[in-house]
Amino acid sequence: MLSRLSIMMFLQYAIWGAWLPLLWPFLAGVHKFSADQISIIFGVGACGAIAAPFIAGQVADRWFNTERYLAISHILGGVLVWQLASLNSFEAFLCFSLLYSLLYSPTMPLTNALAFTHMTDREKQFGPVRLWGTIGWIVVGITMGQWLLSKYSPPGLSGAALEAAQQQGMADAFKLSGLLGIAMGVYCFTLPATPPQRGISRNAWGEALGEIFRSPELRTVFLLAVPVSCIHQFYFVHTSGFLGKMQAASGAADPFAQIFGVGGGGLMTIGQMSEILVLASMGFLMKDLGKRALLIIGLFAYGLRMLCFAEVDALSAATGIAPMTILISGVALHGVIFGCYIFLAFILVDEHTSKDVRASAQSLFNLVIVGVGVIVGSWISGQVAKWATLEGKMDYSRLFSVPMWASLACLLLFLVMYPRRKTVAH
Repeated sequence: MLSRLSIMMFLQYAIWGAWLPLLWPFLAGVHKFSADQISIIFGVGACGAIAAPFIAGQVADRWFNTERYLAISHILGGVLVWQLASLNSFEAFLCFSLLYSLLYSPTMPLTNALAFTHMTDREKQFGPVRLWGTIGWIVVGITMGQWLLSKYSPPGLSGAALEAAQQQGMADAFKLSGLLGIAMGVYCFTLPATPPQRGISRNAWGEALGEIFRSPELRTVFLLAVPVSCIHQFYFVHTSGFLGKMQAASGAADPFAQIFGVGGGGLMTIGQMSEILVLASMGFLMKDLGKRALLIIGLFAYGLRMLCFAEVDALSAATGIAPMTILISGVALHGVIFGCYIFLAFILVDEHTSKDVRASAQSLFNLVIVGVGVIVGSWISGQVAKWATLEGKMDYSRLFSVPMWASLACLLLFLVMYPRRKTVAH
């Protein structure tokens, strides 16, 4: 059973990882969309997460088998995301992005809910199963990086010319995602039957919301979800472009290209590699350190990562460490961030809600962190990007300093709000 759930997670996150890290440089470099337009596209991409508790969560908890809903959504989503490779106008890209989001985003919390349903020990088993989603993200990230290196990096080009050629090839990421989506849809028909549960109320998401705000742990995590998601969005929106520019400037001298490819997305998989180590250790870490301490570590790592990006030159001058080593260290902190905060938050949602509303509770958390948080974060990151652009060039020190200070504020709020002792769970 766990192996079947692991394959599900691999495909679920490979679909997303194929194109998300490359979206900003692709839209800015190929279609010449403005920062405001790209922010809107990222924002509508989160609309599906907002719809999830009212559509997917209600369906899975009350009306329809989860595995069948996943199958249909992924097949239709695979057809839609393929079209993004050839759409040129802002209006068309925006419309298809919205439709795709309404299909794909709700499937993320539902794969979690399905996995929890068929596990006998969520704290020990969910980490090893979920890490296969991380492996899927790594595989497609490096695959796209190597594809851009082999097919879209002509010899003799460097700098802006090389970067432009590679951005043209990023359209292929949507085609890869489409193929993976259809494969995932077919596979979901083979997953174990996960029928809806009968609860006290016909309104599953409303019942779940009540349970969330009766738990001080969940209340804290939910209230901080939007600002944390905004910080997270800076990383996914701007890091690949940041790293890609550095790689393009290095040209043939780039020592990482042979392993991770080019474009920045491949280098970002270092974060997912560290994520594997953290997820594989979560069972022991939760037992030895406790959930509160791990959440604190996760929030601290958010700020430390942005410090590495914002002050890379100053840190290099002070320590003698090469700038690229500092940046890669910042990317590697993604594993600590995801494992100790995002992953652990999903565990808390399952732990502090009753069985008949867990799919809806997972969808509600997904609504906040991948829906509202991404919409707000996309707008904020776009506005900050305009503020950080000086004389037509991005000042990444200014850009990443904003989420750095925001991370510190979130950490301080968490220390005040989160209870020191565990409350009674369902």
